[in-house]
Amino acid sequence: MTTGSMASWFVLTALVPGAPRTEWLWGMIGPLVAVAVSWIAIERAHRRDAGQVSAVLLKAFPLKALFFAGYVALALRGLGLRPTPFIASFACYFVALYAVEAFLLQRLSSRGLRGAR
Repeated sequence: MTTGSMASWFVLTALVPGAPRTEWLWGMIGPLVAVAVSWIAIERAHRRDAGQVSAVLLKAFPLKALFFAGYVALALRGLGLRPTPFIASFACYFVALYAVEAFLLQRLSSRGLRGAR
């Protein structure tokens, strides 16, 4: 996920003249950190007890909501990023990275089911 995110950011900033590099980078970092941390927690929970993955996801949800609220506030007010490119980047990376996480979770779940047979 990290490699794909960084590669996409490099490609986008290279292809778009005058690209808002800073806003796009910060728009990527928040969702990437959240998905990476949650994926590590999901994998650890799955190794311990596959039945605990849902509990981990439910516990992580409010933490992620607080993280994202603080992150967006920090980016827009604290760092003074321009809202439109930051929010566009944030939304695109958020959707893309959570789609990747959902795909990986589905693979993890189906692998666990096959192993149980």
